[in-house]
Amino acid sequence: MKRPLHMTENNSKKVIRTDDEWRAQLTPEQYRVCRQHGTESPFTGEYHDCKHAGVYCCSCCGAALFVSTEKFDSGSGWPSFRQPANDGAVETKSDSTLGMVRTEVLCNRCDAHLGHVFNDGPAPTGDRYCINSVALVLEPRLTE
Repeated sequence: MKRPLHMTENNSKKVIRTDDEWRAQLTPEQYRVCRQHGTESPFTGEYHDCKHAGVYCCSCCGAALFVSTEKFDSGSGWPSFRQPANDGAVETKSDSTLGMVRTEVLCNRCDAHLGHVFNDGPAPTGDRYCINSVALVLEPRLTE
């Protein structure tokens, strides 16, 4: 897996690259999922069953998106989180592809497609952020 140019938690400057620049930086699978709004097959991603502590960052720009303490096993085959790392980490928009209406989750810093959020998650939020592993890079942390 190619890693972003640098990982950061605090840099909120918008990342804008050309299509050619994204293709050069990302693996073909990262590009397909993150830039072309694809999805990886369930139970195939690197993080769907990961139990390591740390911060899950955007594989495109390095922005901190989710923390491991909010991760749970949803049984869906994709990494699932109760909530983002902070209020500005992700943005959502309506997605009516595939003949259904869902809520798409995007990296707020670089607009990478991450996955979808559903309202069938556990308490206290009731949300299930269902995220493609290929859209994430886990930055291990000793404490969170």
